[in-house]
Amino acid sequence: MPELLSSHACHGGEQRFYRHDSSTIGLPMRFAVYLPPQALQANAKVPALFYLAGLTCTEETFPMKAGAQRFAAQHGIALIAPDTSPRGAGVPGESAAWDFGVGAGFYVDATREPWAQHYRMYSYVRDELRETVLAGLPIDGARLGIFGHSMGGHGALMLALRNPQIYRSVSAFAPIAAPMRCPWGKKAFSGYLGENRETW
Repeated sequence: MPELLSSHACHGGEQRFYRHDSSTIGLPMRFAVYLPPQALQANAKVPALFYLAGLTCTEETFPMKAGAQRFAAQHGIALIAPDTSPRGAGVPGESAAWDFGVGAGFYVDATREPWAQHYRMYSYVRDELRETVLAGLPIDGARLGIFGHSMGGHGALMLALRNPQIYRSVSAFAPIAAPMRCPWGKKAFSGYLGENRETW
C-alpha cells in the first residue's frame, strides 16, 4: 500500500492523502481518498468515484474545496482524487506555463518526447491508480464511476467512453469537451502528441 501522508476525521469517515512510487509515471505520485463511515466497518466494500481536477489543481483541491465528503458519507461512497500531472520530471519548460506541463497533464499518454517518459496520466488513472486503491482499500471494483471539472471533465469523458467495462457512471462539470477545437486542447495535444492531428 502507498505511504499514508495524513488522515483526518471527516463526517464519520476519513480523508486521507497518500504518496506512492508510480511505475507508470516513473516518479512519486500523490492522491487523495475519502473513505465514508461504511468503508471503515469490517468486511465492507463501498463504491467509489474518481474525481479528475482541472488545470493548475492538485490532489488536494477537490477534497479541500468541494465539500463532497458530507454527501459521500451519507451515501457510502469513496472519493478518489489523483494529482493532475507528474511533478519533478525535470522536462525543460514544464513549469513555464499554467496550461501545459506541471498541473496540466490533460489525462493523456504523451507520445512526443521529452514528455512521453513521464506524462502518462491516462494509463496512470485507468490502470495503476485504480489497481492500487482496489488492492489496499475497502473499495468495490465492480462499482466505480468517474467525474471531473474542466480539463478533468475532458479526462473523465474520455476515460469513461473508452472503458465502459471499468466505469459505471460518468459526469463532467464545464468540461473541455472538444479539446481539438479550443486553444488549451490544441496546445496540450500538439505538445504531448505531436502536430499530426490524425493521431489526436
